[in-house]
Amino acid sequence: MRSHYDVIVIGSGPGGEGAAISLAKAGRSVAVVERHLQVGGGCTHWGTIPSKALIHVVRQLAEIRRNRLFFRIASQAKMTGEMLMGAVNDVVSQQVREREGFYTRNEVDVVEGQACFLDPYTIEISGEGISSRQLTADYFVIASGSHPYRPQDVDFSNSRVVDSDTVLQLRELPTSLTVYGAGVIGSEYASAFKDLGCKVNLVNTRAHLLEFLDAEISTALSYHMADEQGIVIRPSEEYQRVEVCPDGVILHLQSGKQIKSDLLLWANGRTGNSAGLGLQHLDIVPDHRGNIPVNDCYQTSLPHIYAVGDIVGFPNLASAAFDQGRFAGLHIAGGRSDLHLVAHIPTGIYTSPEISALGSTESELSAAHVPYEVGRAFFRNLARGQITEHRAGVLKLLFHRETLELLGIHCFGHNAAEILHIGQAIMAQPAPHNSIEYFLNTTFNYPTMAEAYRVAALNGYNRL
Repeated sequence: MRSHYDVIVIGSGPGGEGAAISLAKAGRSVAVVERHLQVGGGCTHWGTIPSKALIHVVRQLAEIRRNRLFFRIASQAKMTGEMLMGAVNDVVSQQVREREGFYTRNEVDVVEGQACFLDPYTIEISGEGISSRQLTADYFVIASGSHPYRPQDVDFSNSRVVDSDTVLQLRELPTSLTVYGAGVIGSEYASAFKDLGCKVNLVNTRAHLLEFLDAEISTALSYHMADEQGIVIRPSEEYQRVEVCPDGVILHLQSGKQIKSDLLLWANGRTGNSAGLGLQHLDIVPDHRGNIPVNDCYQTSLPHIYAVGDIVGFPNLASAAFDQGRFAGLHIAGGRSDLHLVAHIPTGIYTSPEISALGSTESELSAAHVPYEVGRAFFRNLARGQITEHRAGVLKLLFHRETLELLGIHCFGHNAAEILHIGQAIMAQPAPHNSIEYFLNTTFNYPTMAEAYRVAALNGYNRL
């Protein structure tokens, strides 16, 4: 293994992978430094992949229990933590093998250890059981990801207090769970554990769930969680302290409320993995959340050092991180890149049921004085929704009243994250091909959930 590379990538998550593979295909010598034993980063081992695998297994169990033919058999089935995590780990192992193959086929060297900058062109790699060594490169891409934010006054060493990383290490499922933080991660886990049969409290530090969503979709999620799933949602609350007892954990809120449960899941924010990178030796200063500032080409204050993925903050999505890494790689390889993240990045939230959104919300269009109309298709009215018994949900299209341009897509229901991409393809077309006329004049398979686009488009068009 060489000691000097054209480019060294720090981190093997989606951002690091996107950068490394694009650079290798451009003929550059590339090394990826990964501080964990296996490649894939937080996305593969603690974030997107294991959490969505867990949610999928739980959702399958919940659907069988609701099935009119099999509910008696399913009601007797008992899901253990060991069974659940076994299914999750199978998926993670498959993903690791896939990612290892990418690096091998593209002749990218993978180096195990923690990278620390000694100067702008040199890093030292060290770790437990690893002999320290130094590597140099002409360029660097920092893709070290993020980790759950942990307040200093909360004792995470106790097994009754977990975060979104350590919750995946459970071997016994709790009877009751309190989730502090009702963002995407908190809402997803609250929904999943409720489907497992747990009593769930969801503490929201804000007045409404997922306030960045269209208000109608946020309200639908709140109603479904509270009235259909039975999750107790506590809005506009802040924690005061956490008390661990022999028989549970008590979350004390500033309002005076006390919530006792078997387990507390802390899901209130994330912090960039910038500590330990030796950035103090460089002219790179992370913000208060550990995120590294970058320009439009993902360059830091040192032009030969780039940063991509969660370490740069918003949008904190695996899909966006991969593209950021790829664009940074192209910029390094070619000296310039005209590629940027699309203006509208799809949001996928894997609650039960799912939420997915793209483009503007009603409040945003109203604030901008855009003349728009709304078309809706309720899943309960679709033949496919009735056949599959996925009746809860709605597809909502926002479009310009005059040009019929598609301005926003908001979906709440089964497979929403998949359904959204039909509309995304049309929304990305140049005018006038980005209008709802496509849905009005297209024949969809029947019965399908995709038919919701035709129903929603007709519903909105008839309002004009």
